[in-house]
Amino acid sequence: MSELPPDHNADDHLDPFDEIIAEETDRDPDLAVIEAGSRTLRTQGGPPDADIPTRPADPEVDKALREVETELATRWGETKLEPSVSRIAALMDVLGEPQRSYPSIHITGTNGKTSTARMIEALLGAFELRTGRYTSPHVQSITERISLDGAPIAPERFIETYQDIKPYVEMVDASQEYRLSFFEVLTGMAYAAFADAPADVAVVEVGMGGSWDATNVIDGDVAVVTPIDLDHTDRLGSTHAEIATEKAGIIKQGATVIMAQQPVDAAQVLLKKAVEVDATVAREGLEFGVVERQVAVGGQLVTLRGLGGEYPEVYLPLHGAHQAHNAAVALAAVEAFFGVGAQRADALDLDTVRKAFAAVASPGRLEVVRRSPTVVLDAAHNPAGARAAAEAIGEAFQFSRLIGVVGASGDKNVRGLLEAFEPVFAEVVVTQNSSHRAMDADELAGIAVEVFGEERVQVEPRLPDALEAAITLAEEEGEFAGGGVLVTGSVITVGEARLLLGRG
Repeated sequence: MSELPPDHNADDHLDPFDEIIAEETDRDPDLAVIEAGSRTLRTQGGPPDADIPTRPADPEVDKALREVETELATRWGETKLEPSVSRIAALMDVLGEPQRSYPSIHITGTNGKTSTARMIEALLGAFELRTGRYTSPHVQSITERISLDGAPIAPERFIETYQDIKPYVEMVDASQEYRLSFFEVLTGMAYAAFADAPADVAVVEVGMGGSWDATNVIDGDVAVVTPIDLDHTDRLGSTHAEIATEKAGIIKQGATVIMAQQPVDAAQVLLKKAVEVDATVAREGLEFGVVERQVAVGGQLVTLRGLGGEYPEVYLPLHGAHQAHNAAVALAAVEAFFGVGAQRADALDLDTVRKAFAAVASPGRLEVVRRSPTVVLDAAHNPAGARAAAEAIGEAFQFSRLIGVVGASGDKNVRGLLEAFEPVFAEVVVTQNSSHRAMDADELAGIAVEVFGEERVQVEPRLPDALEAAITLAEEEGEFAGGGVLVTGSVITVGEARLLLGRG
């Protein structure tokens, strides 16, 4: 891999971190008023293999897990919402408030939440803390959503946790206007499992939004906001500011807010909320950030500016500038959790930080699952995620010919997603996954033809056929020509492709 070119020549050189600040050209002057009332945090100056679990080998355990999955499937799915935390709060009450038995780091945003959560988990684990991590959606196995010590909980433990809380779930169901949803029950299971472990700290990703998300019965010591963009606009709002208003709901009294780079109107909302609750704020590009990054074999080498100083030459086995920014956010979140910039001014141990990041895995995020031709999976499902993936795959893989396999959900901005990938896909094979939310392949093809032109679009309604067709197209230039395949559009599409290609 070639190294990235330097940004400036030696004759007119700024400190790399000063360059980050200098690039902040779109800031609204009114932000200064908001920021004046908010304390700003800045000092002067690994887990086991995270691969995705397979089905249980024991037939009896597999049967019991399927029974739990079937029972959960009778509840409201994750796309049917009643904006309230009353049901999950009632469940926590009858369970004895398990979520109060450990400190937590709460993560919201539009893109990058799961990868950031995995990085935070890896860092905390490297510093010998027992972690509980709750993320969604899952790629292949429902047990992925609840992790202890850096690995998904065993199916037996997942089943046991469900059976333990089931009587209390039924008690709450009977007392509420609506039954607890699928996501609410899983959230209750996660919080109970973390308390039972017991976990030293929970790393919790919101399902959607923030204010009324089921996870928001915790008071996160650290609130992390990854980049906000337009997604779930029918539920969260049609502007960055409206979406930020919902996501700001995780910012609690006296917390520390770790804020990734944001659109100005979203930043205004988040900073205003921080002022209201006397929260401390650290902002990417000002208090922390990415100083330098170079493409490396299997990932990238980054220098990060944290709240306690600089962390040079950190190897991150993930591709793309967006993952480097996620790493900066994760590092700042863990520093804040340990009191760096507040109770202490020294940086975290560099060797431990390096060890943690080197062990990070994020399945389904520019994940290579096959060679000759190379097949990459990425769960991008909105335009912002697609733009980040398109930029990263061009930087990291340098394919001479890239074929896309796209299966998307019908409730997403599919045109925007396809437009983001159009410059990098030579051809696209449109398909659909097995979810009831999947957009019909022919409907998706109609949009794809408008974006790519008819000659660059192939329709294969069955995902196995789509994968075969894309691999054949990628091989047309010959074994050493550098063709590749990117499977994308939905976490479900990626998970099913992962299974078909022999991973899990």
